[in-house]
Amino acid sequence: MWAEESVFYQIYPLGFCGAPFSNDGVLEHRILKVIDWIPHLKKLHVNAVYFSPLFESDTHGYDTRDYLRIDTRLGSEEDFIKVVQSLHENGIRVVLDGVFNHVGRGFKAFQDVLQNRENSPYKDWFYRIDFGGNSPYHDGLWYEGWEGCYDLVKLNLRNPAVVQYLLDCVSFWVNTFQIDGLRLDVAYSLDPDFLRRLRAHCDSLKEDFFLVGEVLHGDYNRIMNPEMLHSVTNYECYKGLYSSFNSMNLFEIVHSLLRQFGPEQWCLYTGKHLLSFVDNHDVSRIATILQNENHLPLIYALLFGMPGIPCLYYGSEWGGKRRTSGMAIRRSDRPLRSRSGTI
Repeated sequence: MWAEESVFYQIYPLGFCGAPFSNDGVLEHRILKVIDWIPHLKKLHVNAVYFSPLFESDTHGYDTRDYLRIDTRLGSEEDFIKVVQSLHENGIRVVLDGVFNHVGRGFKAFQDVLQNRENSPYKDWFYRIDFGGNSPYHDGLWYEGWEGCYDLVKLNLRNPAVVQYLLDCVSFWVNTFQIDGLRLDVAYSLDPDFLRRLRAHCDSLKEDFFLVGEVLHGDYNRIMNPEMLHSVTNYECYKGLYSSFNSMNLFEIVHSLLRQFGPEQWCLYTGKHLLSFVDNHDVSRIATILQNENHLPLIYALLFGMPGIPCLYYGSEWGGKRRTSGMAIRRSDRPLRSRSGTI
């Protein structure tokens, strides 16, 4: 698998391109900015770019309106085709963010439910709709928002129509943009049967198509296996990396690495390749967390030296900082960062 020998570079397009927080519907060709960064990516020996959400959304990208349309704040379908072609011509693969657990309130099927209620053909597309309840938006119905975020409407991944719709979207992305993989948002919340269907579908679409999931805690082998995902995010070592430098004691990162790849009685992930990082769009930039900025090159050296697939977050290689601190598990934190332009 090509990803196992790659250096990834994460770009959060809406922040990277300076797009407005709310979707104003004005078409701008901001995503073409990525092409200008290709010489820098090659200098860093980057082999793959992972784009956070770039499909039409209400605000921060994870509240999808339309899976089949590039966000108007970023550009057109033709713009992104040009970006992918340019990256491929320079030996750089492309991975997109697959946000399949939830959609935004502006998603057409959900708008149909709000308008037509029990008569909507989409009433079973969403998880636990209750027409006798009410939402914080005073819709006259209740639905489950992801982890209490009601701007993120949870999809019903046990509905065959929803699953087929999402698989068709993935087919469109592969056939139109020639993408090479997906990073699955909140993979720990996704239905296991959906993950199996997705893996089989992607395997049939493109050889060596890479699937990596966002996972925080627990046994990563639950969803990182031959039937589901190739890799997951290594949050266990993320914490160990910066804590070890800030405490001037490498015990924590050593403990994590031994647990994951060490003696036979543990070695949970030997032979597997976790996506490793020192920061990303959900946490503070590493230069903000490190108490001693002189440790910045050292933590990157450790990242690249440990087992796994290293992933850089755009701008952090220059020691870019973010004012916020601590881990932002709730997706509702993202708009604040995007609006401030610090993401």
